[in-house]
Amino acid sequence: MSKRDFYEILGVPKNASDEEIKKAYRKLAMKYHPDRNQGDTARPAEEKFKEAKEAYEMLSDPQKRAAYDQYGHAGVDPNMRGPGTAGAEGFGGFAEAFGDIFGEMFGQQRGRGAGGRQVYRGSDLSYAMEISLEDAARGKDAQIRIPSWEGCDTCHGSGAKPGTSPKVCATCRGSGTVQMRQGVFSVQQTCPHCRGTGKIIPEPCPACHGQGRIKKQKTLEVRIPAGIDSGMRIRSTGNGEPGTNGGPPGDLYIEIRLKKHDIFERNGDDLHCQVPVSFITAALGGEIEVPTLAGKAAIDIPEGTQAGKQFRLRGKGIKGVRASYPGDLYCHIAVETPVKLTEHQRKLLHELEDSLKKGGARHSPSGESWTDRLKNFFS
Repeated sequence: MSKRDFYEILGVPKNASDEEIKKAYRKLAMKYHPDRNQGDTARPAEEKFKEAKEAYEMLSDPQKRAAYDQYGHAGVDPNMRGPGTAGAEGFGGFAEAFGDIFGEMFGQQRGRGAGGRQVYRGSDLSYAMEISLEDAARGKDAQIRIPSWEGCDTCHGSGAKPGTSPKVCATCRGSGTVQMRQGVFSVQQTCPHCRGTGKIIPEPCPACHGQGRIKKQKTLEVRIPAGIDSGMRIRSTGNGEPGTNGGPPGDLYIEIRLKKHDIFERNGDDLHCQVPVSFITAALGGEIEVPTLAGKAAIDIPEGTQAGKQFRLRGKGIKGVRASYPGDLYCHIAVETPVKLTEHQRKLLHELEDSLKKGGARHSPSGESWTDRLKNFFS
């Protein structure tokens, strides 16, 4: 399938300035970011987010933009050699792009650190937090315990046994990378001996086993915003796994899960609950009390209310994270049939039934239509 034009993706003209391109990308990134799209919209939004990201990466780079303007997608395709890219310099650029593709496949962001060593961003962490419906509606401050890495006190972060020191890797000479040649291609990859650190530890520290750090637990303060719903995520920047060779740490994603509530069920910003009503109240009408998250509320039950009748209390739901006003509370009436009757009560009900039958169909709003449907079905 042919790729869309980068300018068309960002919605800018071909003579757009760098600032206009940046502004357009930010707008799309905010709209289609995975954290802002859940459920059925998650997958299409993610595709649009990746598409916008690729377009911005190409058009924000002056050299890539010039190549794209002149040769189209072929000018920036790492698998194709555009005009003027032949020779050692051209193959070097191809190898660098090739390496970046592998980095993206394995979820690693890398750069260059001191001494030319490869610097890797730490991995992201995920934490599932279960909260009550009340906490989700009102918001709260919470504390969580997450894994953390701290510098080893024994070796002071060097990874080497006290009295010894790390040595420069003889394979990569401290750069952390090696060049692998296959014919005319040269691909740069992480040194297999030092694993990108640029150093070898002959005698590892017995406390941290050469890592220079020890895994511990730390307490993190988390602010749960009011209106958050199950499945939403909170990002805590920099609280993921630490980076390699001085790289930046990853992020911590806290996924919210709502506990099952005894009374309410949540549907978006609306709440639903089953309200039991005696068949006497349903028949004669009356006022009943129903629960809400803010306290009690009263509902007038009209005479002759049927089971399943729904009453709507506006604004008694939850105000979502991005909502400007709260949802509603829907009370579903469940007419209760009396049980464990005495003989006297049975007699009264039989008398009531006889009286209702004498009144005909006017006492049974659904009975006549039900009888007609049965006749049509069996005929």
